[in-house]
Amino acid sequence: MAELEKLADIFKLLGDKNRLTIVASLKEREMCVCELVELLDTSQPNISQHIRKLKDAGLVKESRKGQWIYYSLNTDDKPYLQAVLNELPSQQEKLLQLTPISCS
Repeated sequence: MAELEKLADIFKLLGDKNRLTIVASLKEREMCVCELVELLDTSQPNISQHIRKLKDAGLVKESRKGQWIYYSLNTDDKPYLQAVLNELPSQQEKLLQLTPISCS
């Protein structure tokens, strides 16, 4: 039963449009918060809260590059999510439209 509860929590997380957009974008490449702020046209605290929830569920991992933290998907141990990821529309065009910034 615990496994079903864990899956239900993950799918609830993915039921939010912003978090689903974040996951779809991270499927394309790793990103920093400032890029996600521009992509979703929302505030940094809002993005940080969504990222925290995705991290707490083990769906997102972070890596530090200099003073910036970049986020990427962490789904290697979650094969059941591959079908969901495969169905997400590509975010590549939106990502190409982002202002080239160095998160400063």
